[in-house]
Amino acid sequence: MFTSKFTGQSFKVGMLTVALSLALTGCDGDDGIAGLDGAQGIVGETGANGADGVDGTNGVDGADGVNGADGASLPRSLNVEVVGRFATGIIGKSAAEIVQFHKTSKSAFSVNAAENKIEVIDLTNLSTTAVASPVSDESLSATSFTFPDSVTVKDAAGMDKTMALSDVNSIAIKDDLLALAVQADVKQDNGAVLFYSLNALGEGTFIKAVEVGALPDMVTFTPDGLKVLVANEGEPNTDYSNDPEGSISVISVTNAIPADVASHINMTTDMIFSDDNLDDEDFDTDAKRLELLTKAGVKFAGPAGNTVAKDLEPEYITVSADSKMAYVSLQENNAIGILNLEDLTIEVKALGYKDWSKYQLDFSNTDEVANFKSVQGLYGLYQPDTLASYTWNGSTFIISANEGDSRDYDAYTEEYRIKDLEDDLGKTLSTELQMQYDESGGKDYLGRLKVTAALGDEDDNGEFEKLFTYGARSFSIWDQNANLVFDSGDDFGKISSAILGENFNSAHTENKGDNRSDDKGGEPEAIEVGEVGDRTYAFIAQERAGDLFVYDITNPFNTIFVTHYNNRDFTVDFELDDDLAEPCDVAEGMDCTDVNMAGDLGPESIKFISAEDSPTATALLVIGNEVSGTVTVYQVTEQQ
Repeated sequence: MFTSKFTGQSFKVGMLTVALSLALTGCDGDDGIAGLDGAQGIVGETGANGADGVDGTNGVDGADGVNGADGASLPRSLNVEVVGRFATGIIGKSAAEIVQFHKTSKSAFSVNAAENKIEVIDLTNLSTTAVASPVSDESLSATSFTFPDSVTVKDAAGMDKTMALSDVNSIAIKDDLLALAVQADVKQDNGAVLFYSLNALGEGTFIKAVEVGALPDMVTFTPDGLKVLVANEGEPNTDYSNDPEGSISVISVTNAIPADVASHINMTTDMIFSDDNLDDEDFDTDAKRLELLTKAGVKFAGPAGNTVAKDLEPEYITVSADSKMAYVSLQENNAIGILNLEDLTIEVKALGYKDWSKYQLDFSNTDEVANFKSVQGLYGLYQPDTLASYTWNGSTFIISANEGDSRDYDAYTEEYRIKDLEDDLGKTLSTELQMQYDESGGKDYLGRLKVTAALGDEDDNGEFEKLFTYGARSFSIWDQNANLVFDSGDDFGKISSAILGENFNSAHTENKGDNRSDDKGGEPEAIEVGEVGDRTYAFIAQERAGDLFVYDITNPFNTIFVTHYNNRDFTVDFELDDDLAEPCDVAEGMDCTDVNMAGDLGPESIKFISAEDSPTATALLVIGNEVSGTVTVYQVTEQQ
């Protein structure tokens, strides 16, 4: 405490009295006797010194403040453990792909695309302790319901029409309303969203079907429940003779009843550019939009006649907490679309490139060891698959699983190994890149890495000055304008190799380490956000080796790794091929005898269940594993 002291002074002025002697004057005559000396006059008193002023009273010290609460540790350690698992018994056929949760029935819902049905997995009596054998556990059971192979929908004029359907691709649940995204029997035709009302047992009663765009690959509700959004991917057939446009369908919902007809956000007249230096006429044709987006860094790759609307293929949607904006991954294009749900427009933002000279990656699958190196002139395309979002300080942040993907069809491919660029395309590497290539060991090392031929030869002189590979082998956080806030760099590869050793970058079709290093690494596929205690976490699953990574993202500008889990036994021998009609076909040399003991293969989706909604009052993760056909439930708790 700082104290001031004030001293007052008072003064008393003394009076000096002077004594006067009076001489008496005699009459005429003899002089009288001299008078006695008069008494000495009294000397005036010296004035008294003024009294010292009273010192100012010292201020009373303030009471001690109350100690603040202990700060939360960052990161806070978490326990992640398997508490239940459901197995379909179907291997390699996407029998457990997309998962959701229905609170009323306390059930996890899973898409079984192999049998075109929905598995309803009962979590009522879910364990609250880890199961004894997490890789082979089959403690959970399910009922199921199927959906029709044709539906009647309303067209834009309100007339009925019948649609033939094929595979179910996605599922979403809001309260007791279920939405299924189902592609048409002909993949390039318009698909449909089927709506069901769910009861307390998780049983579905069909409400209606609504026509949407071509290949509806993902469906989600807005947080307020008033809209259903559908990402219509619009993939071409293999000879590119039929290449539908990508789009977003928007279905209004009133009192849990969906509208008969969807609205659509197209990739032509609904596309906007927020740059004030541009006028409407600067992007009013496809050619102009293509030029602007290409200059901004959006990747386009396709045969002659390709257009913006055909090339943009919406993959996955996440919605802001206020239900006003949404964000869609445009994976092959290395971009995110920002959707305005009030005026139904889209703005496409390029995501830029990851500079692999600043990080390290393993780019060869032939040495069968984890061998990390930096490469000058090599860049990664983020190309996110799954997106999620959350709010920090009132602003929306998007998190992405940066899987990567290429265009690889019979009629057109952009995907080549570096060692094949000269033989297949007649193109060479720049002097600098050739030096990197040679120093790495050549065709069996950097030469193994797959890159795109659509980028890198900027002056079109037949020489690659840069190389671009698929995916960033990471997860990222972006702000609401698609600006990069955080990227996990080379964490995934290094953490996985440190824990899994020689099984690092294994495929999900066999236990063979280093198998995917030349492709896209572990391939971050699924991502979800959830709160445990008072902190926010990102949960990211890698499709190939099956790694689950957890990061504390409470503050997006201070993101930290928390823990890792892998529910797989790498000692089990098996081999399957999910490109075959029968992935376990013995005649093709496959062996799935012990695959049910190998654990979870090919995690495709994650659903976080908060402690508030959980049937066990503890936060849960539900993960759908499409290759093993299993749904695994994890309990997530804070370490004490």
